[in-house]
Parts: sequence; C-alpha cells; structure tokens
Amino acid sequence: MKKQSARRSTHLAWSALSIVVLVAAWQVAASFSDPRLLPGPGRVGATLVAAGLDGSLFTNIGITLARVFASFVLAMTIGSAIGIALGRVVLLNRFFDPWLILFLNLPALVIIILCYIWLGLTEVAAIIAVAINKIPNVAVTLREGGRALDRDLLEMASVYRIGRWRTLRHVILPQLTPYFMGAVRSGLALVWKIVLVVELLGRGSGVGFVIGSAFQLFDVSTILAYALAFVAVIQMIEFLILQPCERRLNRWRR
Repeated sequence: MKKQSARRSTHLAWSALSIVVLVAAWQVAASFSDPRLLPGPGRVGATLVAAGLDGSLFTNIGITLARVFASFVLAMTIGSAIGIALGRVVLLNRFFDPWLILFLNLPALVIIILCYIWLGLTEVAAIIAVAINKIPNVAVTLREGGRALDRDLLEMASVYRIGRWRTLRHVILPQLTPYFMGAVRSGLALVWKIVLVVELLGRGSGVGFVIGSAFQLFDVSTILAYALAFVAVIQMIEFLILQPCERRLNRWRR
C-alpha cells in the first residue's frame, strides 16, 4: 500500500509539473502573438469564470455530457455484443468483416449528415450518428478479446457444469476486461469529439454549438475556455471513475 501511495504521489507530482510547464509555454507564446489569435491563460481563465458565473458553462457542459453518455452506452452495448460474436463465431466474422471495414473507414462527417437528412435535426439523430461512428471501433477491439479467450478454461467450465451465468462472470468477463477497458477509453475520447461536431452542425445547445458560435464571432478566448473546461471534465471521469473501476476489475490478477 505504501509503495502504491508513493507511486501515485510521484505520478501526481509529475503531472502537476507538466501542466505548469504547459501553461508557462502557453503564456510565453501568447506574449508574442496577437491576443485575438492566441489569448493568454489569464484571459481565457477570466472568460471561463464569467461563463461559469452566468450558468451557461455548466448548462452546456451538462447537455453535451448527456449526449456523450447516451451515445457511449449505446455504442458500447451494441459494439461489444457484435465484437464478441464475431470473435467467437468464425463464419460470422468472415461474412461481416467487410461490413466492419466499410464502417471503420466511412467518414464521421458523412454519417452525421446522413443521419440528420434521414432522421431530421433531432436528438435521436444526433445520438445515433455518434453511436454509429463508434460501434465499429468497439466491435474490432472486443473481437480480438473474443478470439483471445482461453479455450482450456472454457472447456473446464463446461466439464464442471458451472452454468452459463457463472461461466460468463468468472471465466469470460475477467479475460475480456483489458479489451473492454481499452474500448471504453478510446470510445470516450472519440465519442465526445464527435458529439461536438454533431452539435456544431445541427443542435442549438451544448459545447459544440457554443464553439461554433464563437468561431463565427472569431472569439478564440471562448473557444479555448469551453474546450479546456470539457477536457477537464473528461479527465475527472478518467481519474474518478474509469481508473478505480479498472483497478477493481483487475483485482483477480493479483
């Protein structure tokens, strides 16, 4: 426990130092630039505080997070089911592999625009567009997990007749954990970026909408303020939710 605490403290110290250096470099670059093109940390911070005080910052971040959560859950659920099925059934993988490659390489912008044309400028269209963009990535990751399952353990579970539920819980899911967490991390990073594009193109609220409005006004300070605020929220999700969950899920490896 002491070693783990020491490692975490060291990691936090290095992270803090890295952030300080980044902010210092930003300030130096801003001092040599046009403030309209690259405002300094102080100006962006003031914009962030002002947006927080009038409530618009938290409202728009909350709206965007709701869209991220809905799209993320939908993509992880469908993508995981597809990926595991493809990884375990060879014929399915052979048949649907071209489909997977097609959707992996289909530009996100095309999917978003088509969803808006076919379903209208609605919340359902926005969430489906984001989910479709993410499902192939999840499926590919979980397919590799399905292929990597230990056959000896599965045969042992079958011989001892421990049941499907216990086999899933104690044999299959622990082996899929690294692949699932990899899909979660890459999924969260990808989903929120696509959500911003969806909001920019067809929604009247959210961080993407605010950034689009700021772009039209050439307001770089607002663009940076909202971008940094949302990145900070995603980092909090990583440190407060994903990392503790990953440590809990991997306790069986000790």
